[in-house]
Amino acid sequence: MQYNTQQKRMSLPEYGRSIQNMVDYALTIKERSERQRCANTIINIMGNMFPHLRDVPDFKHKLWDHLAIMSDFQLDIDYPYEIIRKDNFVTKPDPIAYPHTPMIYRHYGHTLEVLIRKACEFPEGNEKNNLVAMICNHMKKDYMTWNKDTVDDRKIAEDLYELSDGKLQMTDEILRLMSERINLYCRPKPNLNSKNSNQRKKY
Repeated sequence: MQYNTQQKRMSLPEYGRSIQNMVDYALTIKERSERQRCANTIINIMGNMFPHLRDVPDFKHKLWDHLAIMSDFQLDIDYPYEIIRKDNFVTKPDPIAYPHTPMIYRHYGHTLEVLIRKACEFPEGNEKNNLVAMICNHMKKDYMTWNKDTVDDRKIAEDLYELSDGKLQMTDEILRLMSERINLYCRPKPNLNSKNSNQRKKY
């Protein structure tokens, strides 16, 4: 018995050992026309393995690319498409530049600073107060993510004042709205199933 770990390494294991054996056999065929016919048969079998991709653009092209890869680019046939080149197959993608957005407090993140700037543009009123309350609660959550101790509202008030260049302040109204939002989204919901079960017990 021969284990898979003892066999030839497969370039594309998603096609399985049987397809790889077919490709290896095609490499041994000396007559070009017979080798071409064998390659066409292999492509048809590969396509039948993924019928849901038949309508995907360039699906056939990808199959021929995969056939070339599995043959280590040694299969001498007439490809119906311009296949991928071996030197391009191993090239690494260009590195993605990491964004270096300046932030005063990195634990709050850039998005929260954008929200604070938007809140400064709002006219005074309930809408602005609710937005500031939401921002403050979010600041507390972010602060707690990186600082496991409890956070004082005065610390959040100071940071809000600094990040908004003194345009936003944590007033008593903001504190009330913060508390209401916490109670609305964090209070435990009643267990209706338990209530119905108790009612059934009465009867």
